[in-house]
Amino acid sequence: MTEVLQKVKEASKKIATLKGGIKDKILLEMADNLENKANLIIKENKKDLEYAKNANLSSALVDRLLLNETRIKSMANALREIASLKNPVGRILEGWELPNGLRIEKTAIPIGVIGIIYESRPNVTSDAAALCFKSGNVCILKGGKEAEHSNRIIAEVLQEVLVKNNLPKEAISLLPDYSREGVAKLIKMDKYVDLIIPRGGEGLVRYVSENATVPVVKHDKGLCHTYIHKDADIDKAVNIAINAKVQRPGVCNAMETLIVDEDIAPIVLPLLAGEFNKFHTELRGDETACQIVPIKEADKKDWNTEYLANILSIKVVKNIDEAIAHIQKYGSGHSEAIITENYTASEKFLNEIDAACVYVNASTRFTDGGEFGFGAEVGISTNKLHARGPMGINDLTTYKFKIYGEGQVR
Repeated sequence: MTEVLQKVKEASKKIATLKGGIKDKILLEMADNLENKANLIIKENKKDLEYAKNANLSSALVDRLLLNETRIKSMANALREIASLKNPVGRILEGWELPNGLRIEKTAIPIGVIGIIYESRPNVTSDAAALCFKSGNVCILKGGKEAEHSNRIIAEVLQEVLVKNNLPKEAISLLPDYSREGVAKLIKMDKYVDLIIPRGGEGLVRYVSENATVPVVKHDKGLCHTYIHKDADIDKAVNIAINAKVQRPGVCNAMETLIVDEDIAPIVLPLLAGEFNKFHTELRGDETACQIVPIKEADKKDWNTEYLANILSIKVVKNIDEAIAHIQKYGSGHSEAIITENYTASEKFLNEIDAACVYVNASTRFTDGGEFGFGAEVGISTNKLHARGPMGINDLTTYKFKIYGEGQVR
């Protein structure tokens, strides 16, 4: 691994100084190559799907693994969108002149070598590689064993374009050791790796955070809430809640707990129960919710559970203060939403909820780099430093101070 990381570190010096136009040209060529090699990628993906079948992996996990022509085209289009974004490197974030004549510029630069640990979805391989490349970084990628063949062929397709353009293929590298021991080594390689981004299960993120000597930006669990305030528009509330839960239950920005004011609960809960029943959603409620609609009673573990499945907990509260207290106790700092027509309530929620993304009258499913206009994301950070929320290309830069003088001495 040390030998691999040495080459990756060396490659970072060359990628960091590439002009924006050259990076964009290469990204567009990578997008074309993904589409041109679609049949080969699908062939390798079938090996992973066969592994998933033999390992009895869940249908949700199999869906994440699946690649077809439509999904590969989406991967390619994500690269094209990333190419169209403004170059994040070289931006002057601030600039000023001191009384002594020194001119100071705070300028965006690449972070360097970024290790990304992820599971299941092979499209993350191309998204992460492209975001790192656009921001002048190199990446060392560690996907899950269940997507090993898919990740390898995608990386090779992207590396072909690097080599064709006389750039080191190590700028996009896969971790050679897929084992837990491989991860354990990677997260302690602070001599070669500048940042680790773990995105996956709660256990993986906790392990990396507790054991890494490399700085970590966590893509932690998404225990997201939607709160229906007493002054909510009923139609909006029903539509948003349904979308937030059932549109794609197995992702981190899906709603896991619905909170409803007691004043509106007798009206909105029967409507919601009827709609959720159409999607076969399993509902679990507190004592008050169970008195209003015939659903399974929730236990204490439910409030702290990221289901990543078509299951929803329902909590009835007296007022907004009780709703906020519940979210602050159980939320993971990912995405939280309030449904209300009351401006004062919406502002109170926006200002008091401590999360990366806080919504008024919209689904938490919008917490996504593509939806935010970033082209894609390398993760959704639940950290407060240095990045928070969907991490696009600007979040993959740090900065340096450039100081211009004319002979000044202190």
